[in-house]
Amino acid sequence: MIHIGIIGSGVMAHTHAEAFSGIRGCVIRACCDTDAARAAELARRFAVPNVYSDFRHLLADPLIDAISIVTPDPLHAPMSIAGIKAGKHVLCEKPLATSVADAQKMVVAAKREGVITMVNFTYRNAPAIQKAAHIIQSGQLGEVRHVQANYLQSWLTGNQWGDWRTSPQWLWRLSTGHGSMGVLGDIGVHILDFASFPVGPVKTVNCLLKTLPKAPRNRIGRYRLDANDTAIISVEFANGAVGSITATRWATGKANSLTLSIHCDKGALEVDLDRSENSLMLCTGRDIHRTLWKEKSCPRTPTIYQRFIKSIRTGKNEPPDFARVAEIQRVLDACLRSDATDSTVRV
Repeated sequence: MIHIGIIGSGVMAHTHAEAFSGIRGCVIRACCDTDAARAAELARRFAVPNVYSDFRHLLADPLIDAISIVTPDPLHAPMSIAGIKAGKHVLCEKPLATSVADAQKMVVAAKREGVITMVNFTYRNAPAIQKAAHIIQSGQLGEVRHVQANYLQSWLTGNQWGDWRTSPQWLWRLSTGHGSMGVLGDIGVHILDFASFPVGPVKTVNCLLKTLPKAPRNRIGRYRLDANDTAIISVEFANGAVGSITATRWATGKANSLTLSIHCDKGALEVDLDRSENSLMLCTGRDIHRTLWKEKSCPRTPTIYQRFIKSIRTGKNEPPDFARVAEIQRVLDACLRSDATDSTVRV
């Protein structure tokens, strides 16, 4: 039996708890939050026997094998490193850290202690992106030439997820003072992984970050709304391909839309998670002369939670581990430098 401790008790913590509760041979032993009422609600809903207000007390429990960190971004590094030093395997929410330096410390700590680490890139759960990576990396479509990837949300203009103006769980994501890296760190990190997972490492970026007015004086209560809410990134990959990667909260009419197009010299593929997580579109062979696209079904793949537990059992760290996500952190840092200097930056 693998015993899990969950640190944090917000919306995503409930997602983690639900996922782990459905895995045979896995049990949630403890949860933790500085907000006692929220922690108690998580414990009640998932029958968690131990509740803490200090994560260090949770880490002191010798029966806990692994921790799941679902806290604001600035807490990821210190909590992960503390967990690693306590001998716990770690599943952390994204982004891995708020700087490359902190991300690298996490990688070094994990390697030194020999624990399993993983970051919750949830969209890798989609069979379509796993199949896309296999097709591209097999060379079936030839050399990658052009890439287009978009992550579009609209919760700044729609209320499909509630009213962001009255909810701390959304307001903190708009405030650098509350630890947010803005849309770049929140969903940009996902779409950067989504694009580079099949295609390969990013070599250079030219990034524009935009923060648009959302409230009088861009402030609501104690939240100063100064974090970026749109990111447009021109990229060059290490293999010579170029592309455009976009993330925004202003895509009115799009609740949570991820799309990826990869165009090669012998074919192309498209992944659209709004259309289907279990199939992708292919244009290859003689069909490229008729611009004819055909749907291809994709086999089911295990979720990241299942792969985390499997990694603990086998001792073989499946991706994406901390080292992989530190690579994405380098891209995030390069995007911030690019925007600040209005220049193309090498990753």
